[in-house]
Amino acid sequence: MVDSVKLTSDVRSDFGKGAARRLRREGKIPAVVYGHGGDTIHLALDAHETFLAVRHNANALVTIKVDGKDQLALVRDIQRHPMTWDIEHIDLIGVRKGEQVEVTIPVTVVGESAPGTVVTTDILSLVVKADATAIPENIEVDVEGKPEGTQIRIADIVFPESVTTEMDPEDLVVSVIVPQADAAIEEVDAALAAEQSAEDEAPAESGSSEEDSE
Repeated sequence: MVDSVKLTSDVRSDFGKGAARRLRREGKIPAVVYGHGGDTIHLALDAHETFLAVRHNANALVTIKVDGKDQLALVRDIQRHPMTWDIEHIDLIGVRKGEQVEVTIPVTVVGESAPGTVVTTDILSLVVKADATAIPENIEVDVEGKPEGTQIRIADIVFPESVTTEMDPEDLVVSVIVPQADAAIEEVDAALAAEQSAEDEAPAESGSSEEDSE
């Protein structure tokens, strides 16, 4: 089981924008935990602890004490201030060990493709199903040494154990290409080289000397 991050929480009964602003001034974040069967719990989480829990993982697994019991929860949605990027509200879903959940995982390209090529990412994230307590932070796609023309599709990706996806296996995720500017330069160079070679091989034209013209 993946270790969860423990968050300090208080049950809240005041709602609305005014109550939310008061919580933020106190260093807390309004939160809602959606449980099984549609039950919801309104909490106030410690802002600093919450920030640390989600800064590297949008699908962070946390433990929240509710009614004296530890509740596993998965971060589902984070609302941030458009200017400061501070967390203003957070939604979570209660989960159990062994439960499969659907999450969106970012794609991370690792390695260096062949010299003179670049890697383009067509899909930035994948929708997968995973054990709630074993959600990977990212899905790695290895391009080490891959030549121009390489195309990596969903079917080519090796997913971690217990992680599956229902996305189209033929969807293109990563391509290895030569930049268009470089390709154009190579074509011009080749054309100039061919032209120069043709000139070098052509027979010299016969001409008349000044003596002949007299």
